[in-house]
Amino acid sequence: MLHRFLQEEDGAQVVEYALIIAVVSIALVVALQALTTGTSFSDFITRVSNCLKTGGTCA
Repeated sequence: MLHRFLQEEDGAQVVEYALIIAVVSIALVVALQALTTGTSFSDFITRVSNCLKTGGTCA
């Protein structure tokens, strides 16, 4: 029974789709926030790059 449970992959697909949706949602929120602040696109890319490098808060 445990062996069958460990081989079951149906639940894994749901988790993968949820993670994809979460990442896309976060990207949309960040992009929309950058567009509404009136900054240029290069400034937006720089802020995202710095945020990913530092791992801190990205406000």
